[in-house]
Amino acid sequence: MAKVLIPTPLRQFTNKHDSVELSGADVGEVLTALTAQFPDLRKQLFNDEGKLRSFVNVYLNDEDIRYLQKNATPVANSDTLSIVPSIAGGATSVAEPPVTTLSNDEILRYSRHLIMPEVGMEGQLKLKNAKLLLVGTGGLGAPLGLYLAAAGVGKIGLVDFDVVDFTNLQRQVIHGTKDVGRKKLDSAADSMRDINPNVQIDKYDVLLNSENALDILSGYDIIVDGTDNFPTRYLVNDACVILKKPNVYGSIFRFEGQSTIFAYPGGPCYRCLYPEPPPPGLVPSCAEGGVLGILPGVIGLIQATEAVKLILGTGEPLIGRLLLYDALAMRFRELKLRRNPECPACGDHPTITKLIDYQEFCGIPHQEPAPVSTTGEIDPVEVKAKLDRGDKFQFIDVREPHEYQIAKIPGTKLIPLGDLPKRVNELDSSVELIAHCKSGVRSGKAIDFLRQSGFKNLKNMTGGILAWSDKVDPRVPKY
Repeated sequence: MAKVLIPTPLRQFTNKHDSVELSGADVGEVLTALTAQFPDLRKQLFNDEGKLRSFVNVYLNDEDIRYLQKNATPVANSDTLSIVPSIAGGATSVAEPPVTTLSNDEILRYSRHLIMPEVGMEGQLKLKNAKLLLVGTGGLGAPLGLYLAAAGVGKIGLVDFDVVDFTNLQRQVIHGTKDVGRKKLDSAADSMRDINPNVQIDKYDVLLNSENALDILSGYDIIVDGTDNFPTRYLVNDACVILKKPNVYGSIFRFEGQSTIFAYPGGPCYRCLYPEPPPPGLVPSCAEGGVLGILPGVIGLIQATEAVKLILGTGEPLIGRLLLYDALAMRFRELKLRRNPECPACGDHPTITKLIDYQEFCGIPHQEPAPVSTTGEIDPVEVKAKLDRGDKFQFIDVREPHEYQIAKIPGTKLIPLGDLPKRVNELDSSVELIAHCKSGVRSGKAIDFLRQSGFKNLKNMTGGILAWSDKVDPRVPKY
């Protein structure tokens, strides 16, 4: 029997199993057996035509089946199948005169580098002359900023437009409690300058988009992707391919992370691995799914290491290799990546020669702000009034049980979103039903499912329990 490894985002559809052993002569038969055992997994892996979704890759041992015999690839009993879905991180451009010396203070500061023959004076000067852009100063950006500044990278650009929030402090170690409410750019820059005042830090307080990305990225040698959303990830990839800049990538979710180098000459890009993004909402963000606070430290330091190796021109960079990290098992695995000759970005005949609207590409169309009163939605204040009046309605919470333990609204019935299809018989279709979650996203999916199941009188509580805490009862903790 072959072993099939289930990644964290898909374990909600496999009764929390992280691996299963299944029989099958080839990959297609094994996947058929997998979805027969876990029917809810089928729509996550296959489209309506029965073809494997483009944002899901399958590896036999460490080989991508797309470059073997695809679903017809033979499987032996000792083989391992890995399902690898998308998870919700060049050339010198400007001819500046290179720095040729280090000050006495810098020699003392970098002494542990200088006595290493792999770095030495020549390597430290390469670091000082390097120009590196860090996209994002959050979970991945925090360790990246700290260690790249400490390493002596001469010029570091920071792109971010967010502010520090209390929920960031569990993992974004470049910011402190005193920084809550400040711009992340300012907080990160202060921490980096405190570690190394010799580093030049350029701040870009903007949302990176198709209009400004090429201008911003063009001034740097290496781009490090510390983003947390698919539109920006595809944007950074395409800009790096167009500009011929290496893209040091990382991504994280719960206890798992990935890292590699994209867009290096001759190597693959992000679109070679994931030609298309998953549909909006299919892959939960860290805000919805959570993340171990230490995890971005591990992945961010791997990215920092790869960036420094590229600058020094030493070692074996993660080009053509995807590094997978499982913190729960404390295990690293490596899968081979190949450049796709038919890739629309970096292939032999690229069709992507300019940047596009990445929100629309990722299925997130531009929308006008919703009116105050929206059909199918209800404000938390209105829900509280209905409870106070004793109105008859069903009030369900579709979060996970561990979230329910953190904070709950009295009078709610807990039915996690993943359990809803199995427990729909517990609900009365003749009575009004109001659903809520943390912020309103999952409860919106619950409402859509119930509507398709024949329920009529449905409302989604806007803003979820976070809005309840803000508008109704501040004693309910926010998380």
